[in-house]
Amino acid sequence: MAEQPQAAPRRESGPWDADEPHPDTDRTDLGGLRLPHNPDFDVRLASVGDLHVGVVVLNGESTMQLQAVAAPRSSGLWDEITTKIVGQVGQLREQEGPFGSELVGEMPVEGGTRSARYIGIDGPRWCLIAVMAGPAARDEAVAAPFIDIIKDTVVVRGDEPMAREEPIPLRRPNDQQDDHADDQSGLNPFRRGPEISEIR
Repeated sequence: MAEQPQAAPRRESGPWDADEPHPDTDRTDLGGLRLPHNPDFDVRLASVGDLHVGVVVLNGESTMQLQAVAAPRSSGLWDEITTKIVGQVGQLREQEGPFGSELVGEMPVEGGTRSARYIGIDGPRWCLIAVMAGPAARDEAVAAPFIDIIKDTVVVRGDEPMAREEPIPLRRPNDQQDDHADDQSGLNPFRRGPEISEIR
């Protein structure tokens, strides 16, 4: 029996939900996220204990943290999360970006501050959060390839029940899907803590 042709995407760009039609491009399968491949970028998993909770993408002096969290079926989370970010980080202003409302400014780091840009996209039962730091947070030309990664990322929410803002678990590309871990400590993009491991 012949394969059915893939349905055409309903939007020009993502991030995509795994269950919606999306372009069949070269992506790295990390379980809860499928990231488009870019040879110029280093991609590393951020872990809390044994749980992989986010991805760190590095290019030059810029970084981007990506994390997908579970959201209610009835409403998005990004507006609520921005309120929490402002409460923790402070010196930020709101602006319109390619995905809607986002926050830009300075975030505290050891020994001073660093330029930061907070982007959130609400999807069906998930919210994808991206935090750019360094030159990409203030220069659109430097940010462009990071934005392209967000636009072609696929979020794999799965059908299992998850708590509000629970990180959608990730795995190394060659690992089998782990059993759902009991420890659901989240990646906090505003504090040091998660261990970063490179993907090879």
